[in-house]
Amino acid sequence: MPQLTRSRSKSQDAIDLEERYGAHNYHPLPVVLDSGKGIFVWDVEGKRYYDFLSAYSAVNQGHCHPRLVKVMQEQAARMTLTSRAFYNSVLGEYERTVCELFGYDKLLPMNTGAEAVETALKMARKWGYERKGIPAGKAKVVVCEGNFHGRTITIVSMSTDPESQGGFGPFTPGFEVIPYDDLAALDKALEDPHVCAFLVEPIQGERGVFTPSDDYMPKAIAACKARNVLFIADEIQTGIARTGRLLCSVPDNERDPAKRPDAVLLAKALSGGMYPVSAVLANDGVMEVFTPGTHGSTYGGNPMGARIAMEALAIVQDEKLSANAERLGHIFREEMNRLVEQHAFVKLVRGRGLLNAMIIEPREATDGSPLTAWELCLLLRDNGLLAKPTHGDIIRFAPPLVITEEQLREACGIIALSVKQFGQA
Repeated sequence: MPQLTRSRSKSQDAIDLEERYGAHNYHPLPVVLDSGKGIFVWDVEGKRYYDFLSAYSAVNQGHCHPRLVKVMQEQAARMTLTSRAFYNSVLGEYERTVCELFGYDKLLPMNTGAEAVETALKMARKWGYERKGIPAGKAKVVVCEGNFHGRTITIVSMSTDPESQGGFGPFTPGFEVIPYDDLAALDKALEDPHVCAFLVEPIQGERGVFTPSDDYMPKAIAACKARNVLFIADEIQTGIARTGRLLCSVPDNERDPAKRPDAVLLAKALSGGMYPVSAVLANDGVMEVFTPGTHGSTYGGNPMGARIAMEALAIVQDEKLSANAERLGHIFREEMNRLVEQHAFVKLVRGRGLLNAMIIEPREATDGSPLTAWELCLLLRDNGLLAKPTHGDIIRFAPPLVITEEQLREACGIIALSVKQFGQA
């Protein structure tokens, strides 16, 4: 098998510093990135890589998009933060831009994906008590097995990942977990009149780009509407063109409230990776449960984040990134399915748009050492492409949406070479 370790270098010095002074709550791939432009990143030694993770789909517009850099510089010199103690000259325009683009009445601005999820949970419970008439303290939120909505105590309380929960209890009550992509299980859960919301990812990214049946989202939305239950779409990773349309959970041209999520959560690519920005979108009948003092954030809605987010969304539209993701996603899966045919250990390729995953069968090398998705990612790194494994046998592939067909095909060649080397080890 090709050598997977590196001699001491600038990279190793940087890794050693993080290991010495940083909390060990991540297991990064051993590569130290120093700069990025478009779909490429460079390490501290100057080696160039295709970025096929996009900061977990935060960098849909590409690294350091010149329009975003310009806007950030301009706003940084003008005003960065006011808090919500005052109005600012950017926030209202930002709220209108996002609401009109996605088709909702109101936006509540936050900073991170986890904050957006926490906001939605508070909103759903308050709506359940005030609008649905659920008895105080009895509101229940339905979620799915294999979910990943963040890492706060409340959010991991509804997780089925042992690593997320181990050693962090006691947990927040009020959640019911059902199987993903199982409409019968959802229907049964919705029979409980204390259910206020169903929170779901249109594609379970952290689970390994686990993609449901084509009719799961529309039928789940219809089931929730029939039971007066809020349907909350966590589009933090799947939204903003990643899967070939603005929102993965609903077609772009669908504006019938009866066929759309009651609330949508956005983050990551909402700022193009330039700044922490998240948002909860809902119509008046839901969002108006929030009144002054019931929720807030010092940085939420700050001028810097608002200005960057407007430009990030404009780039998605101007550069037709949804259409690019849709078209190139088909090409990518076609190329990857050739590897399924050629290599017995490549079991499956799945995804939508430019959010995809390859499932491989772990095995032993000729010298008895383990060969998992991690080892394949190390080969990809050595050959000039960065991706990250999950669950030991899955590799997620999610390049910036500005990638061209020529670049995509070159990257597919790198993946094919790495898979061949993996098979020969």
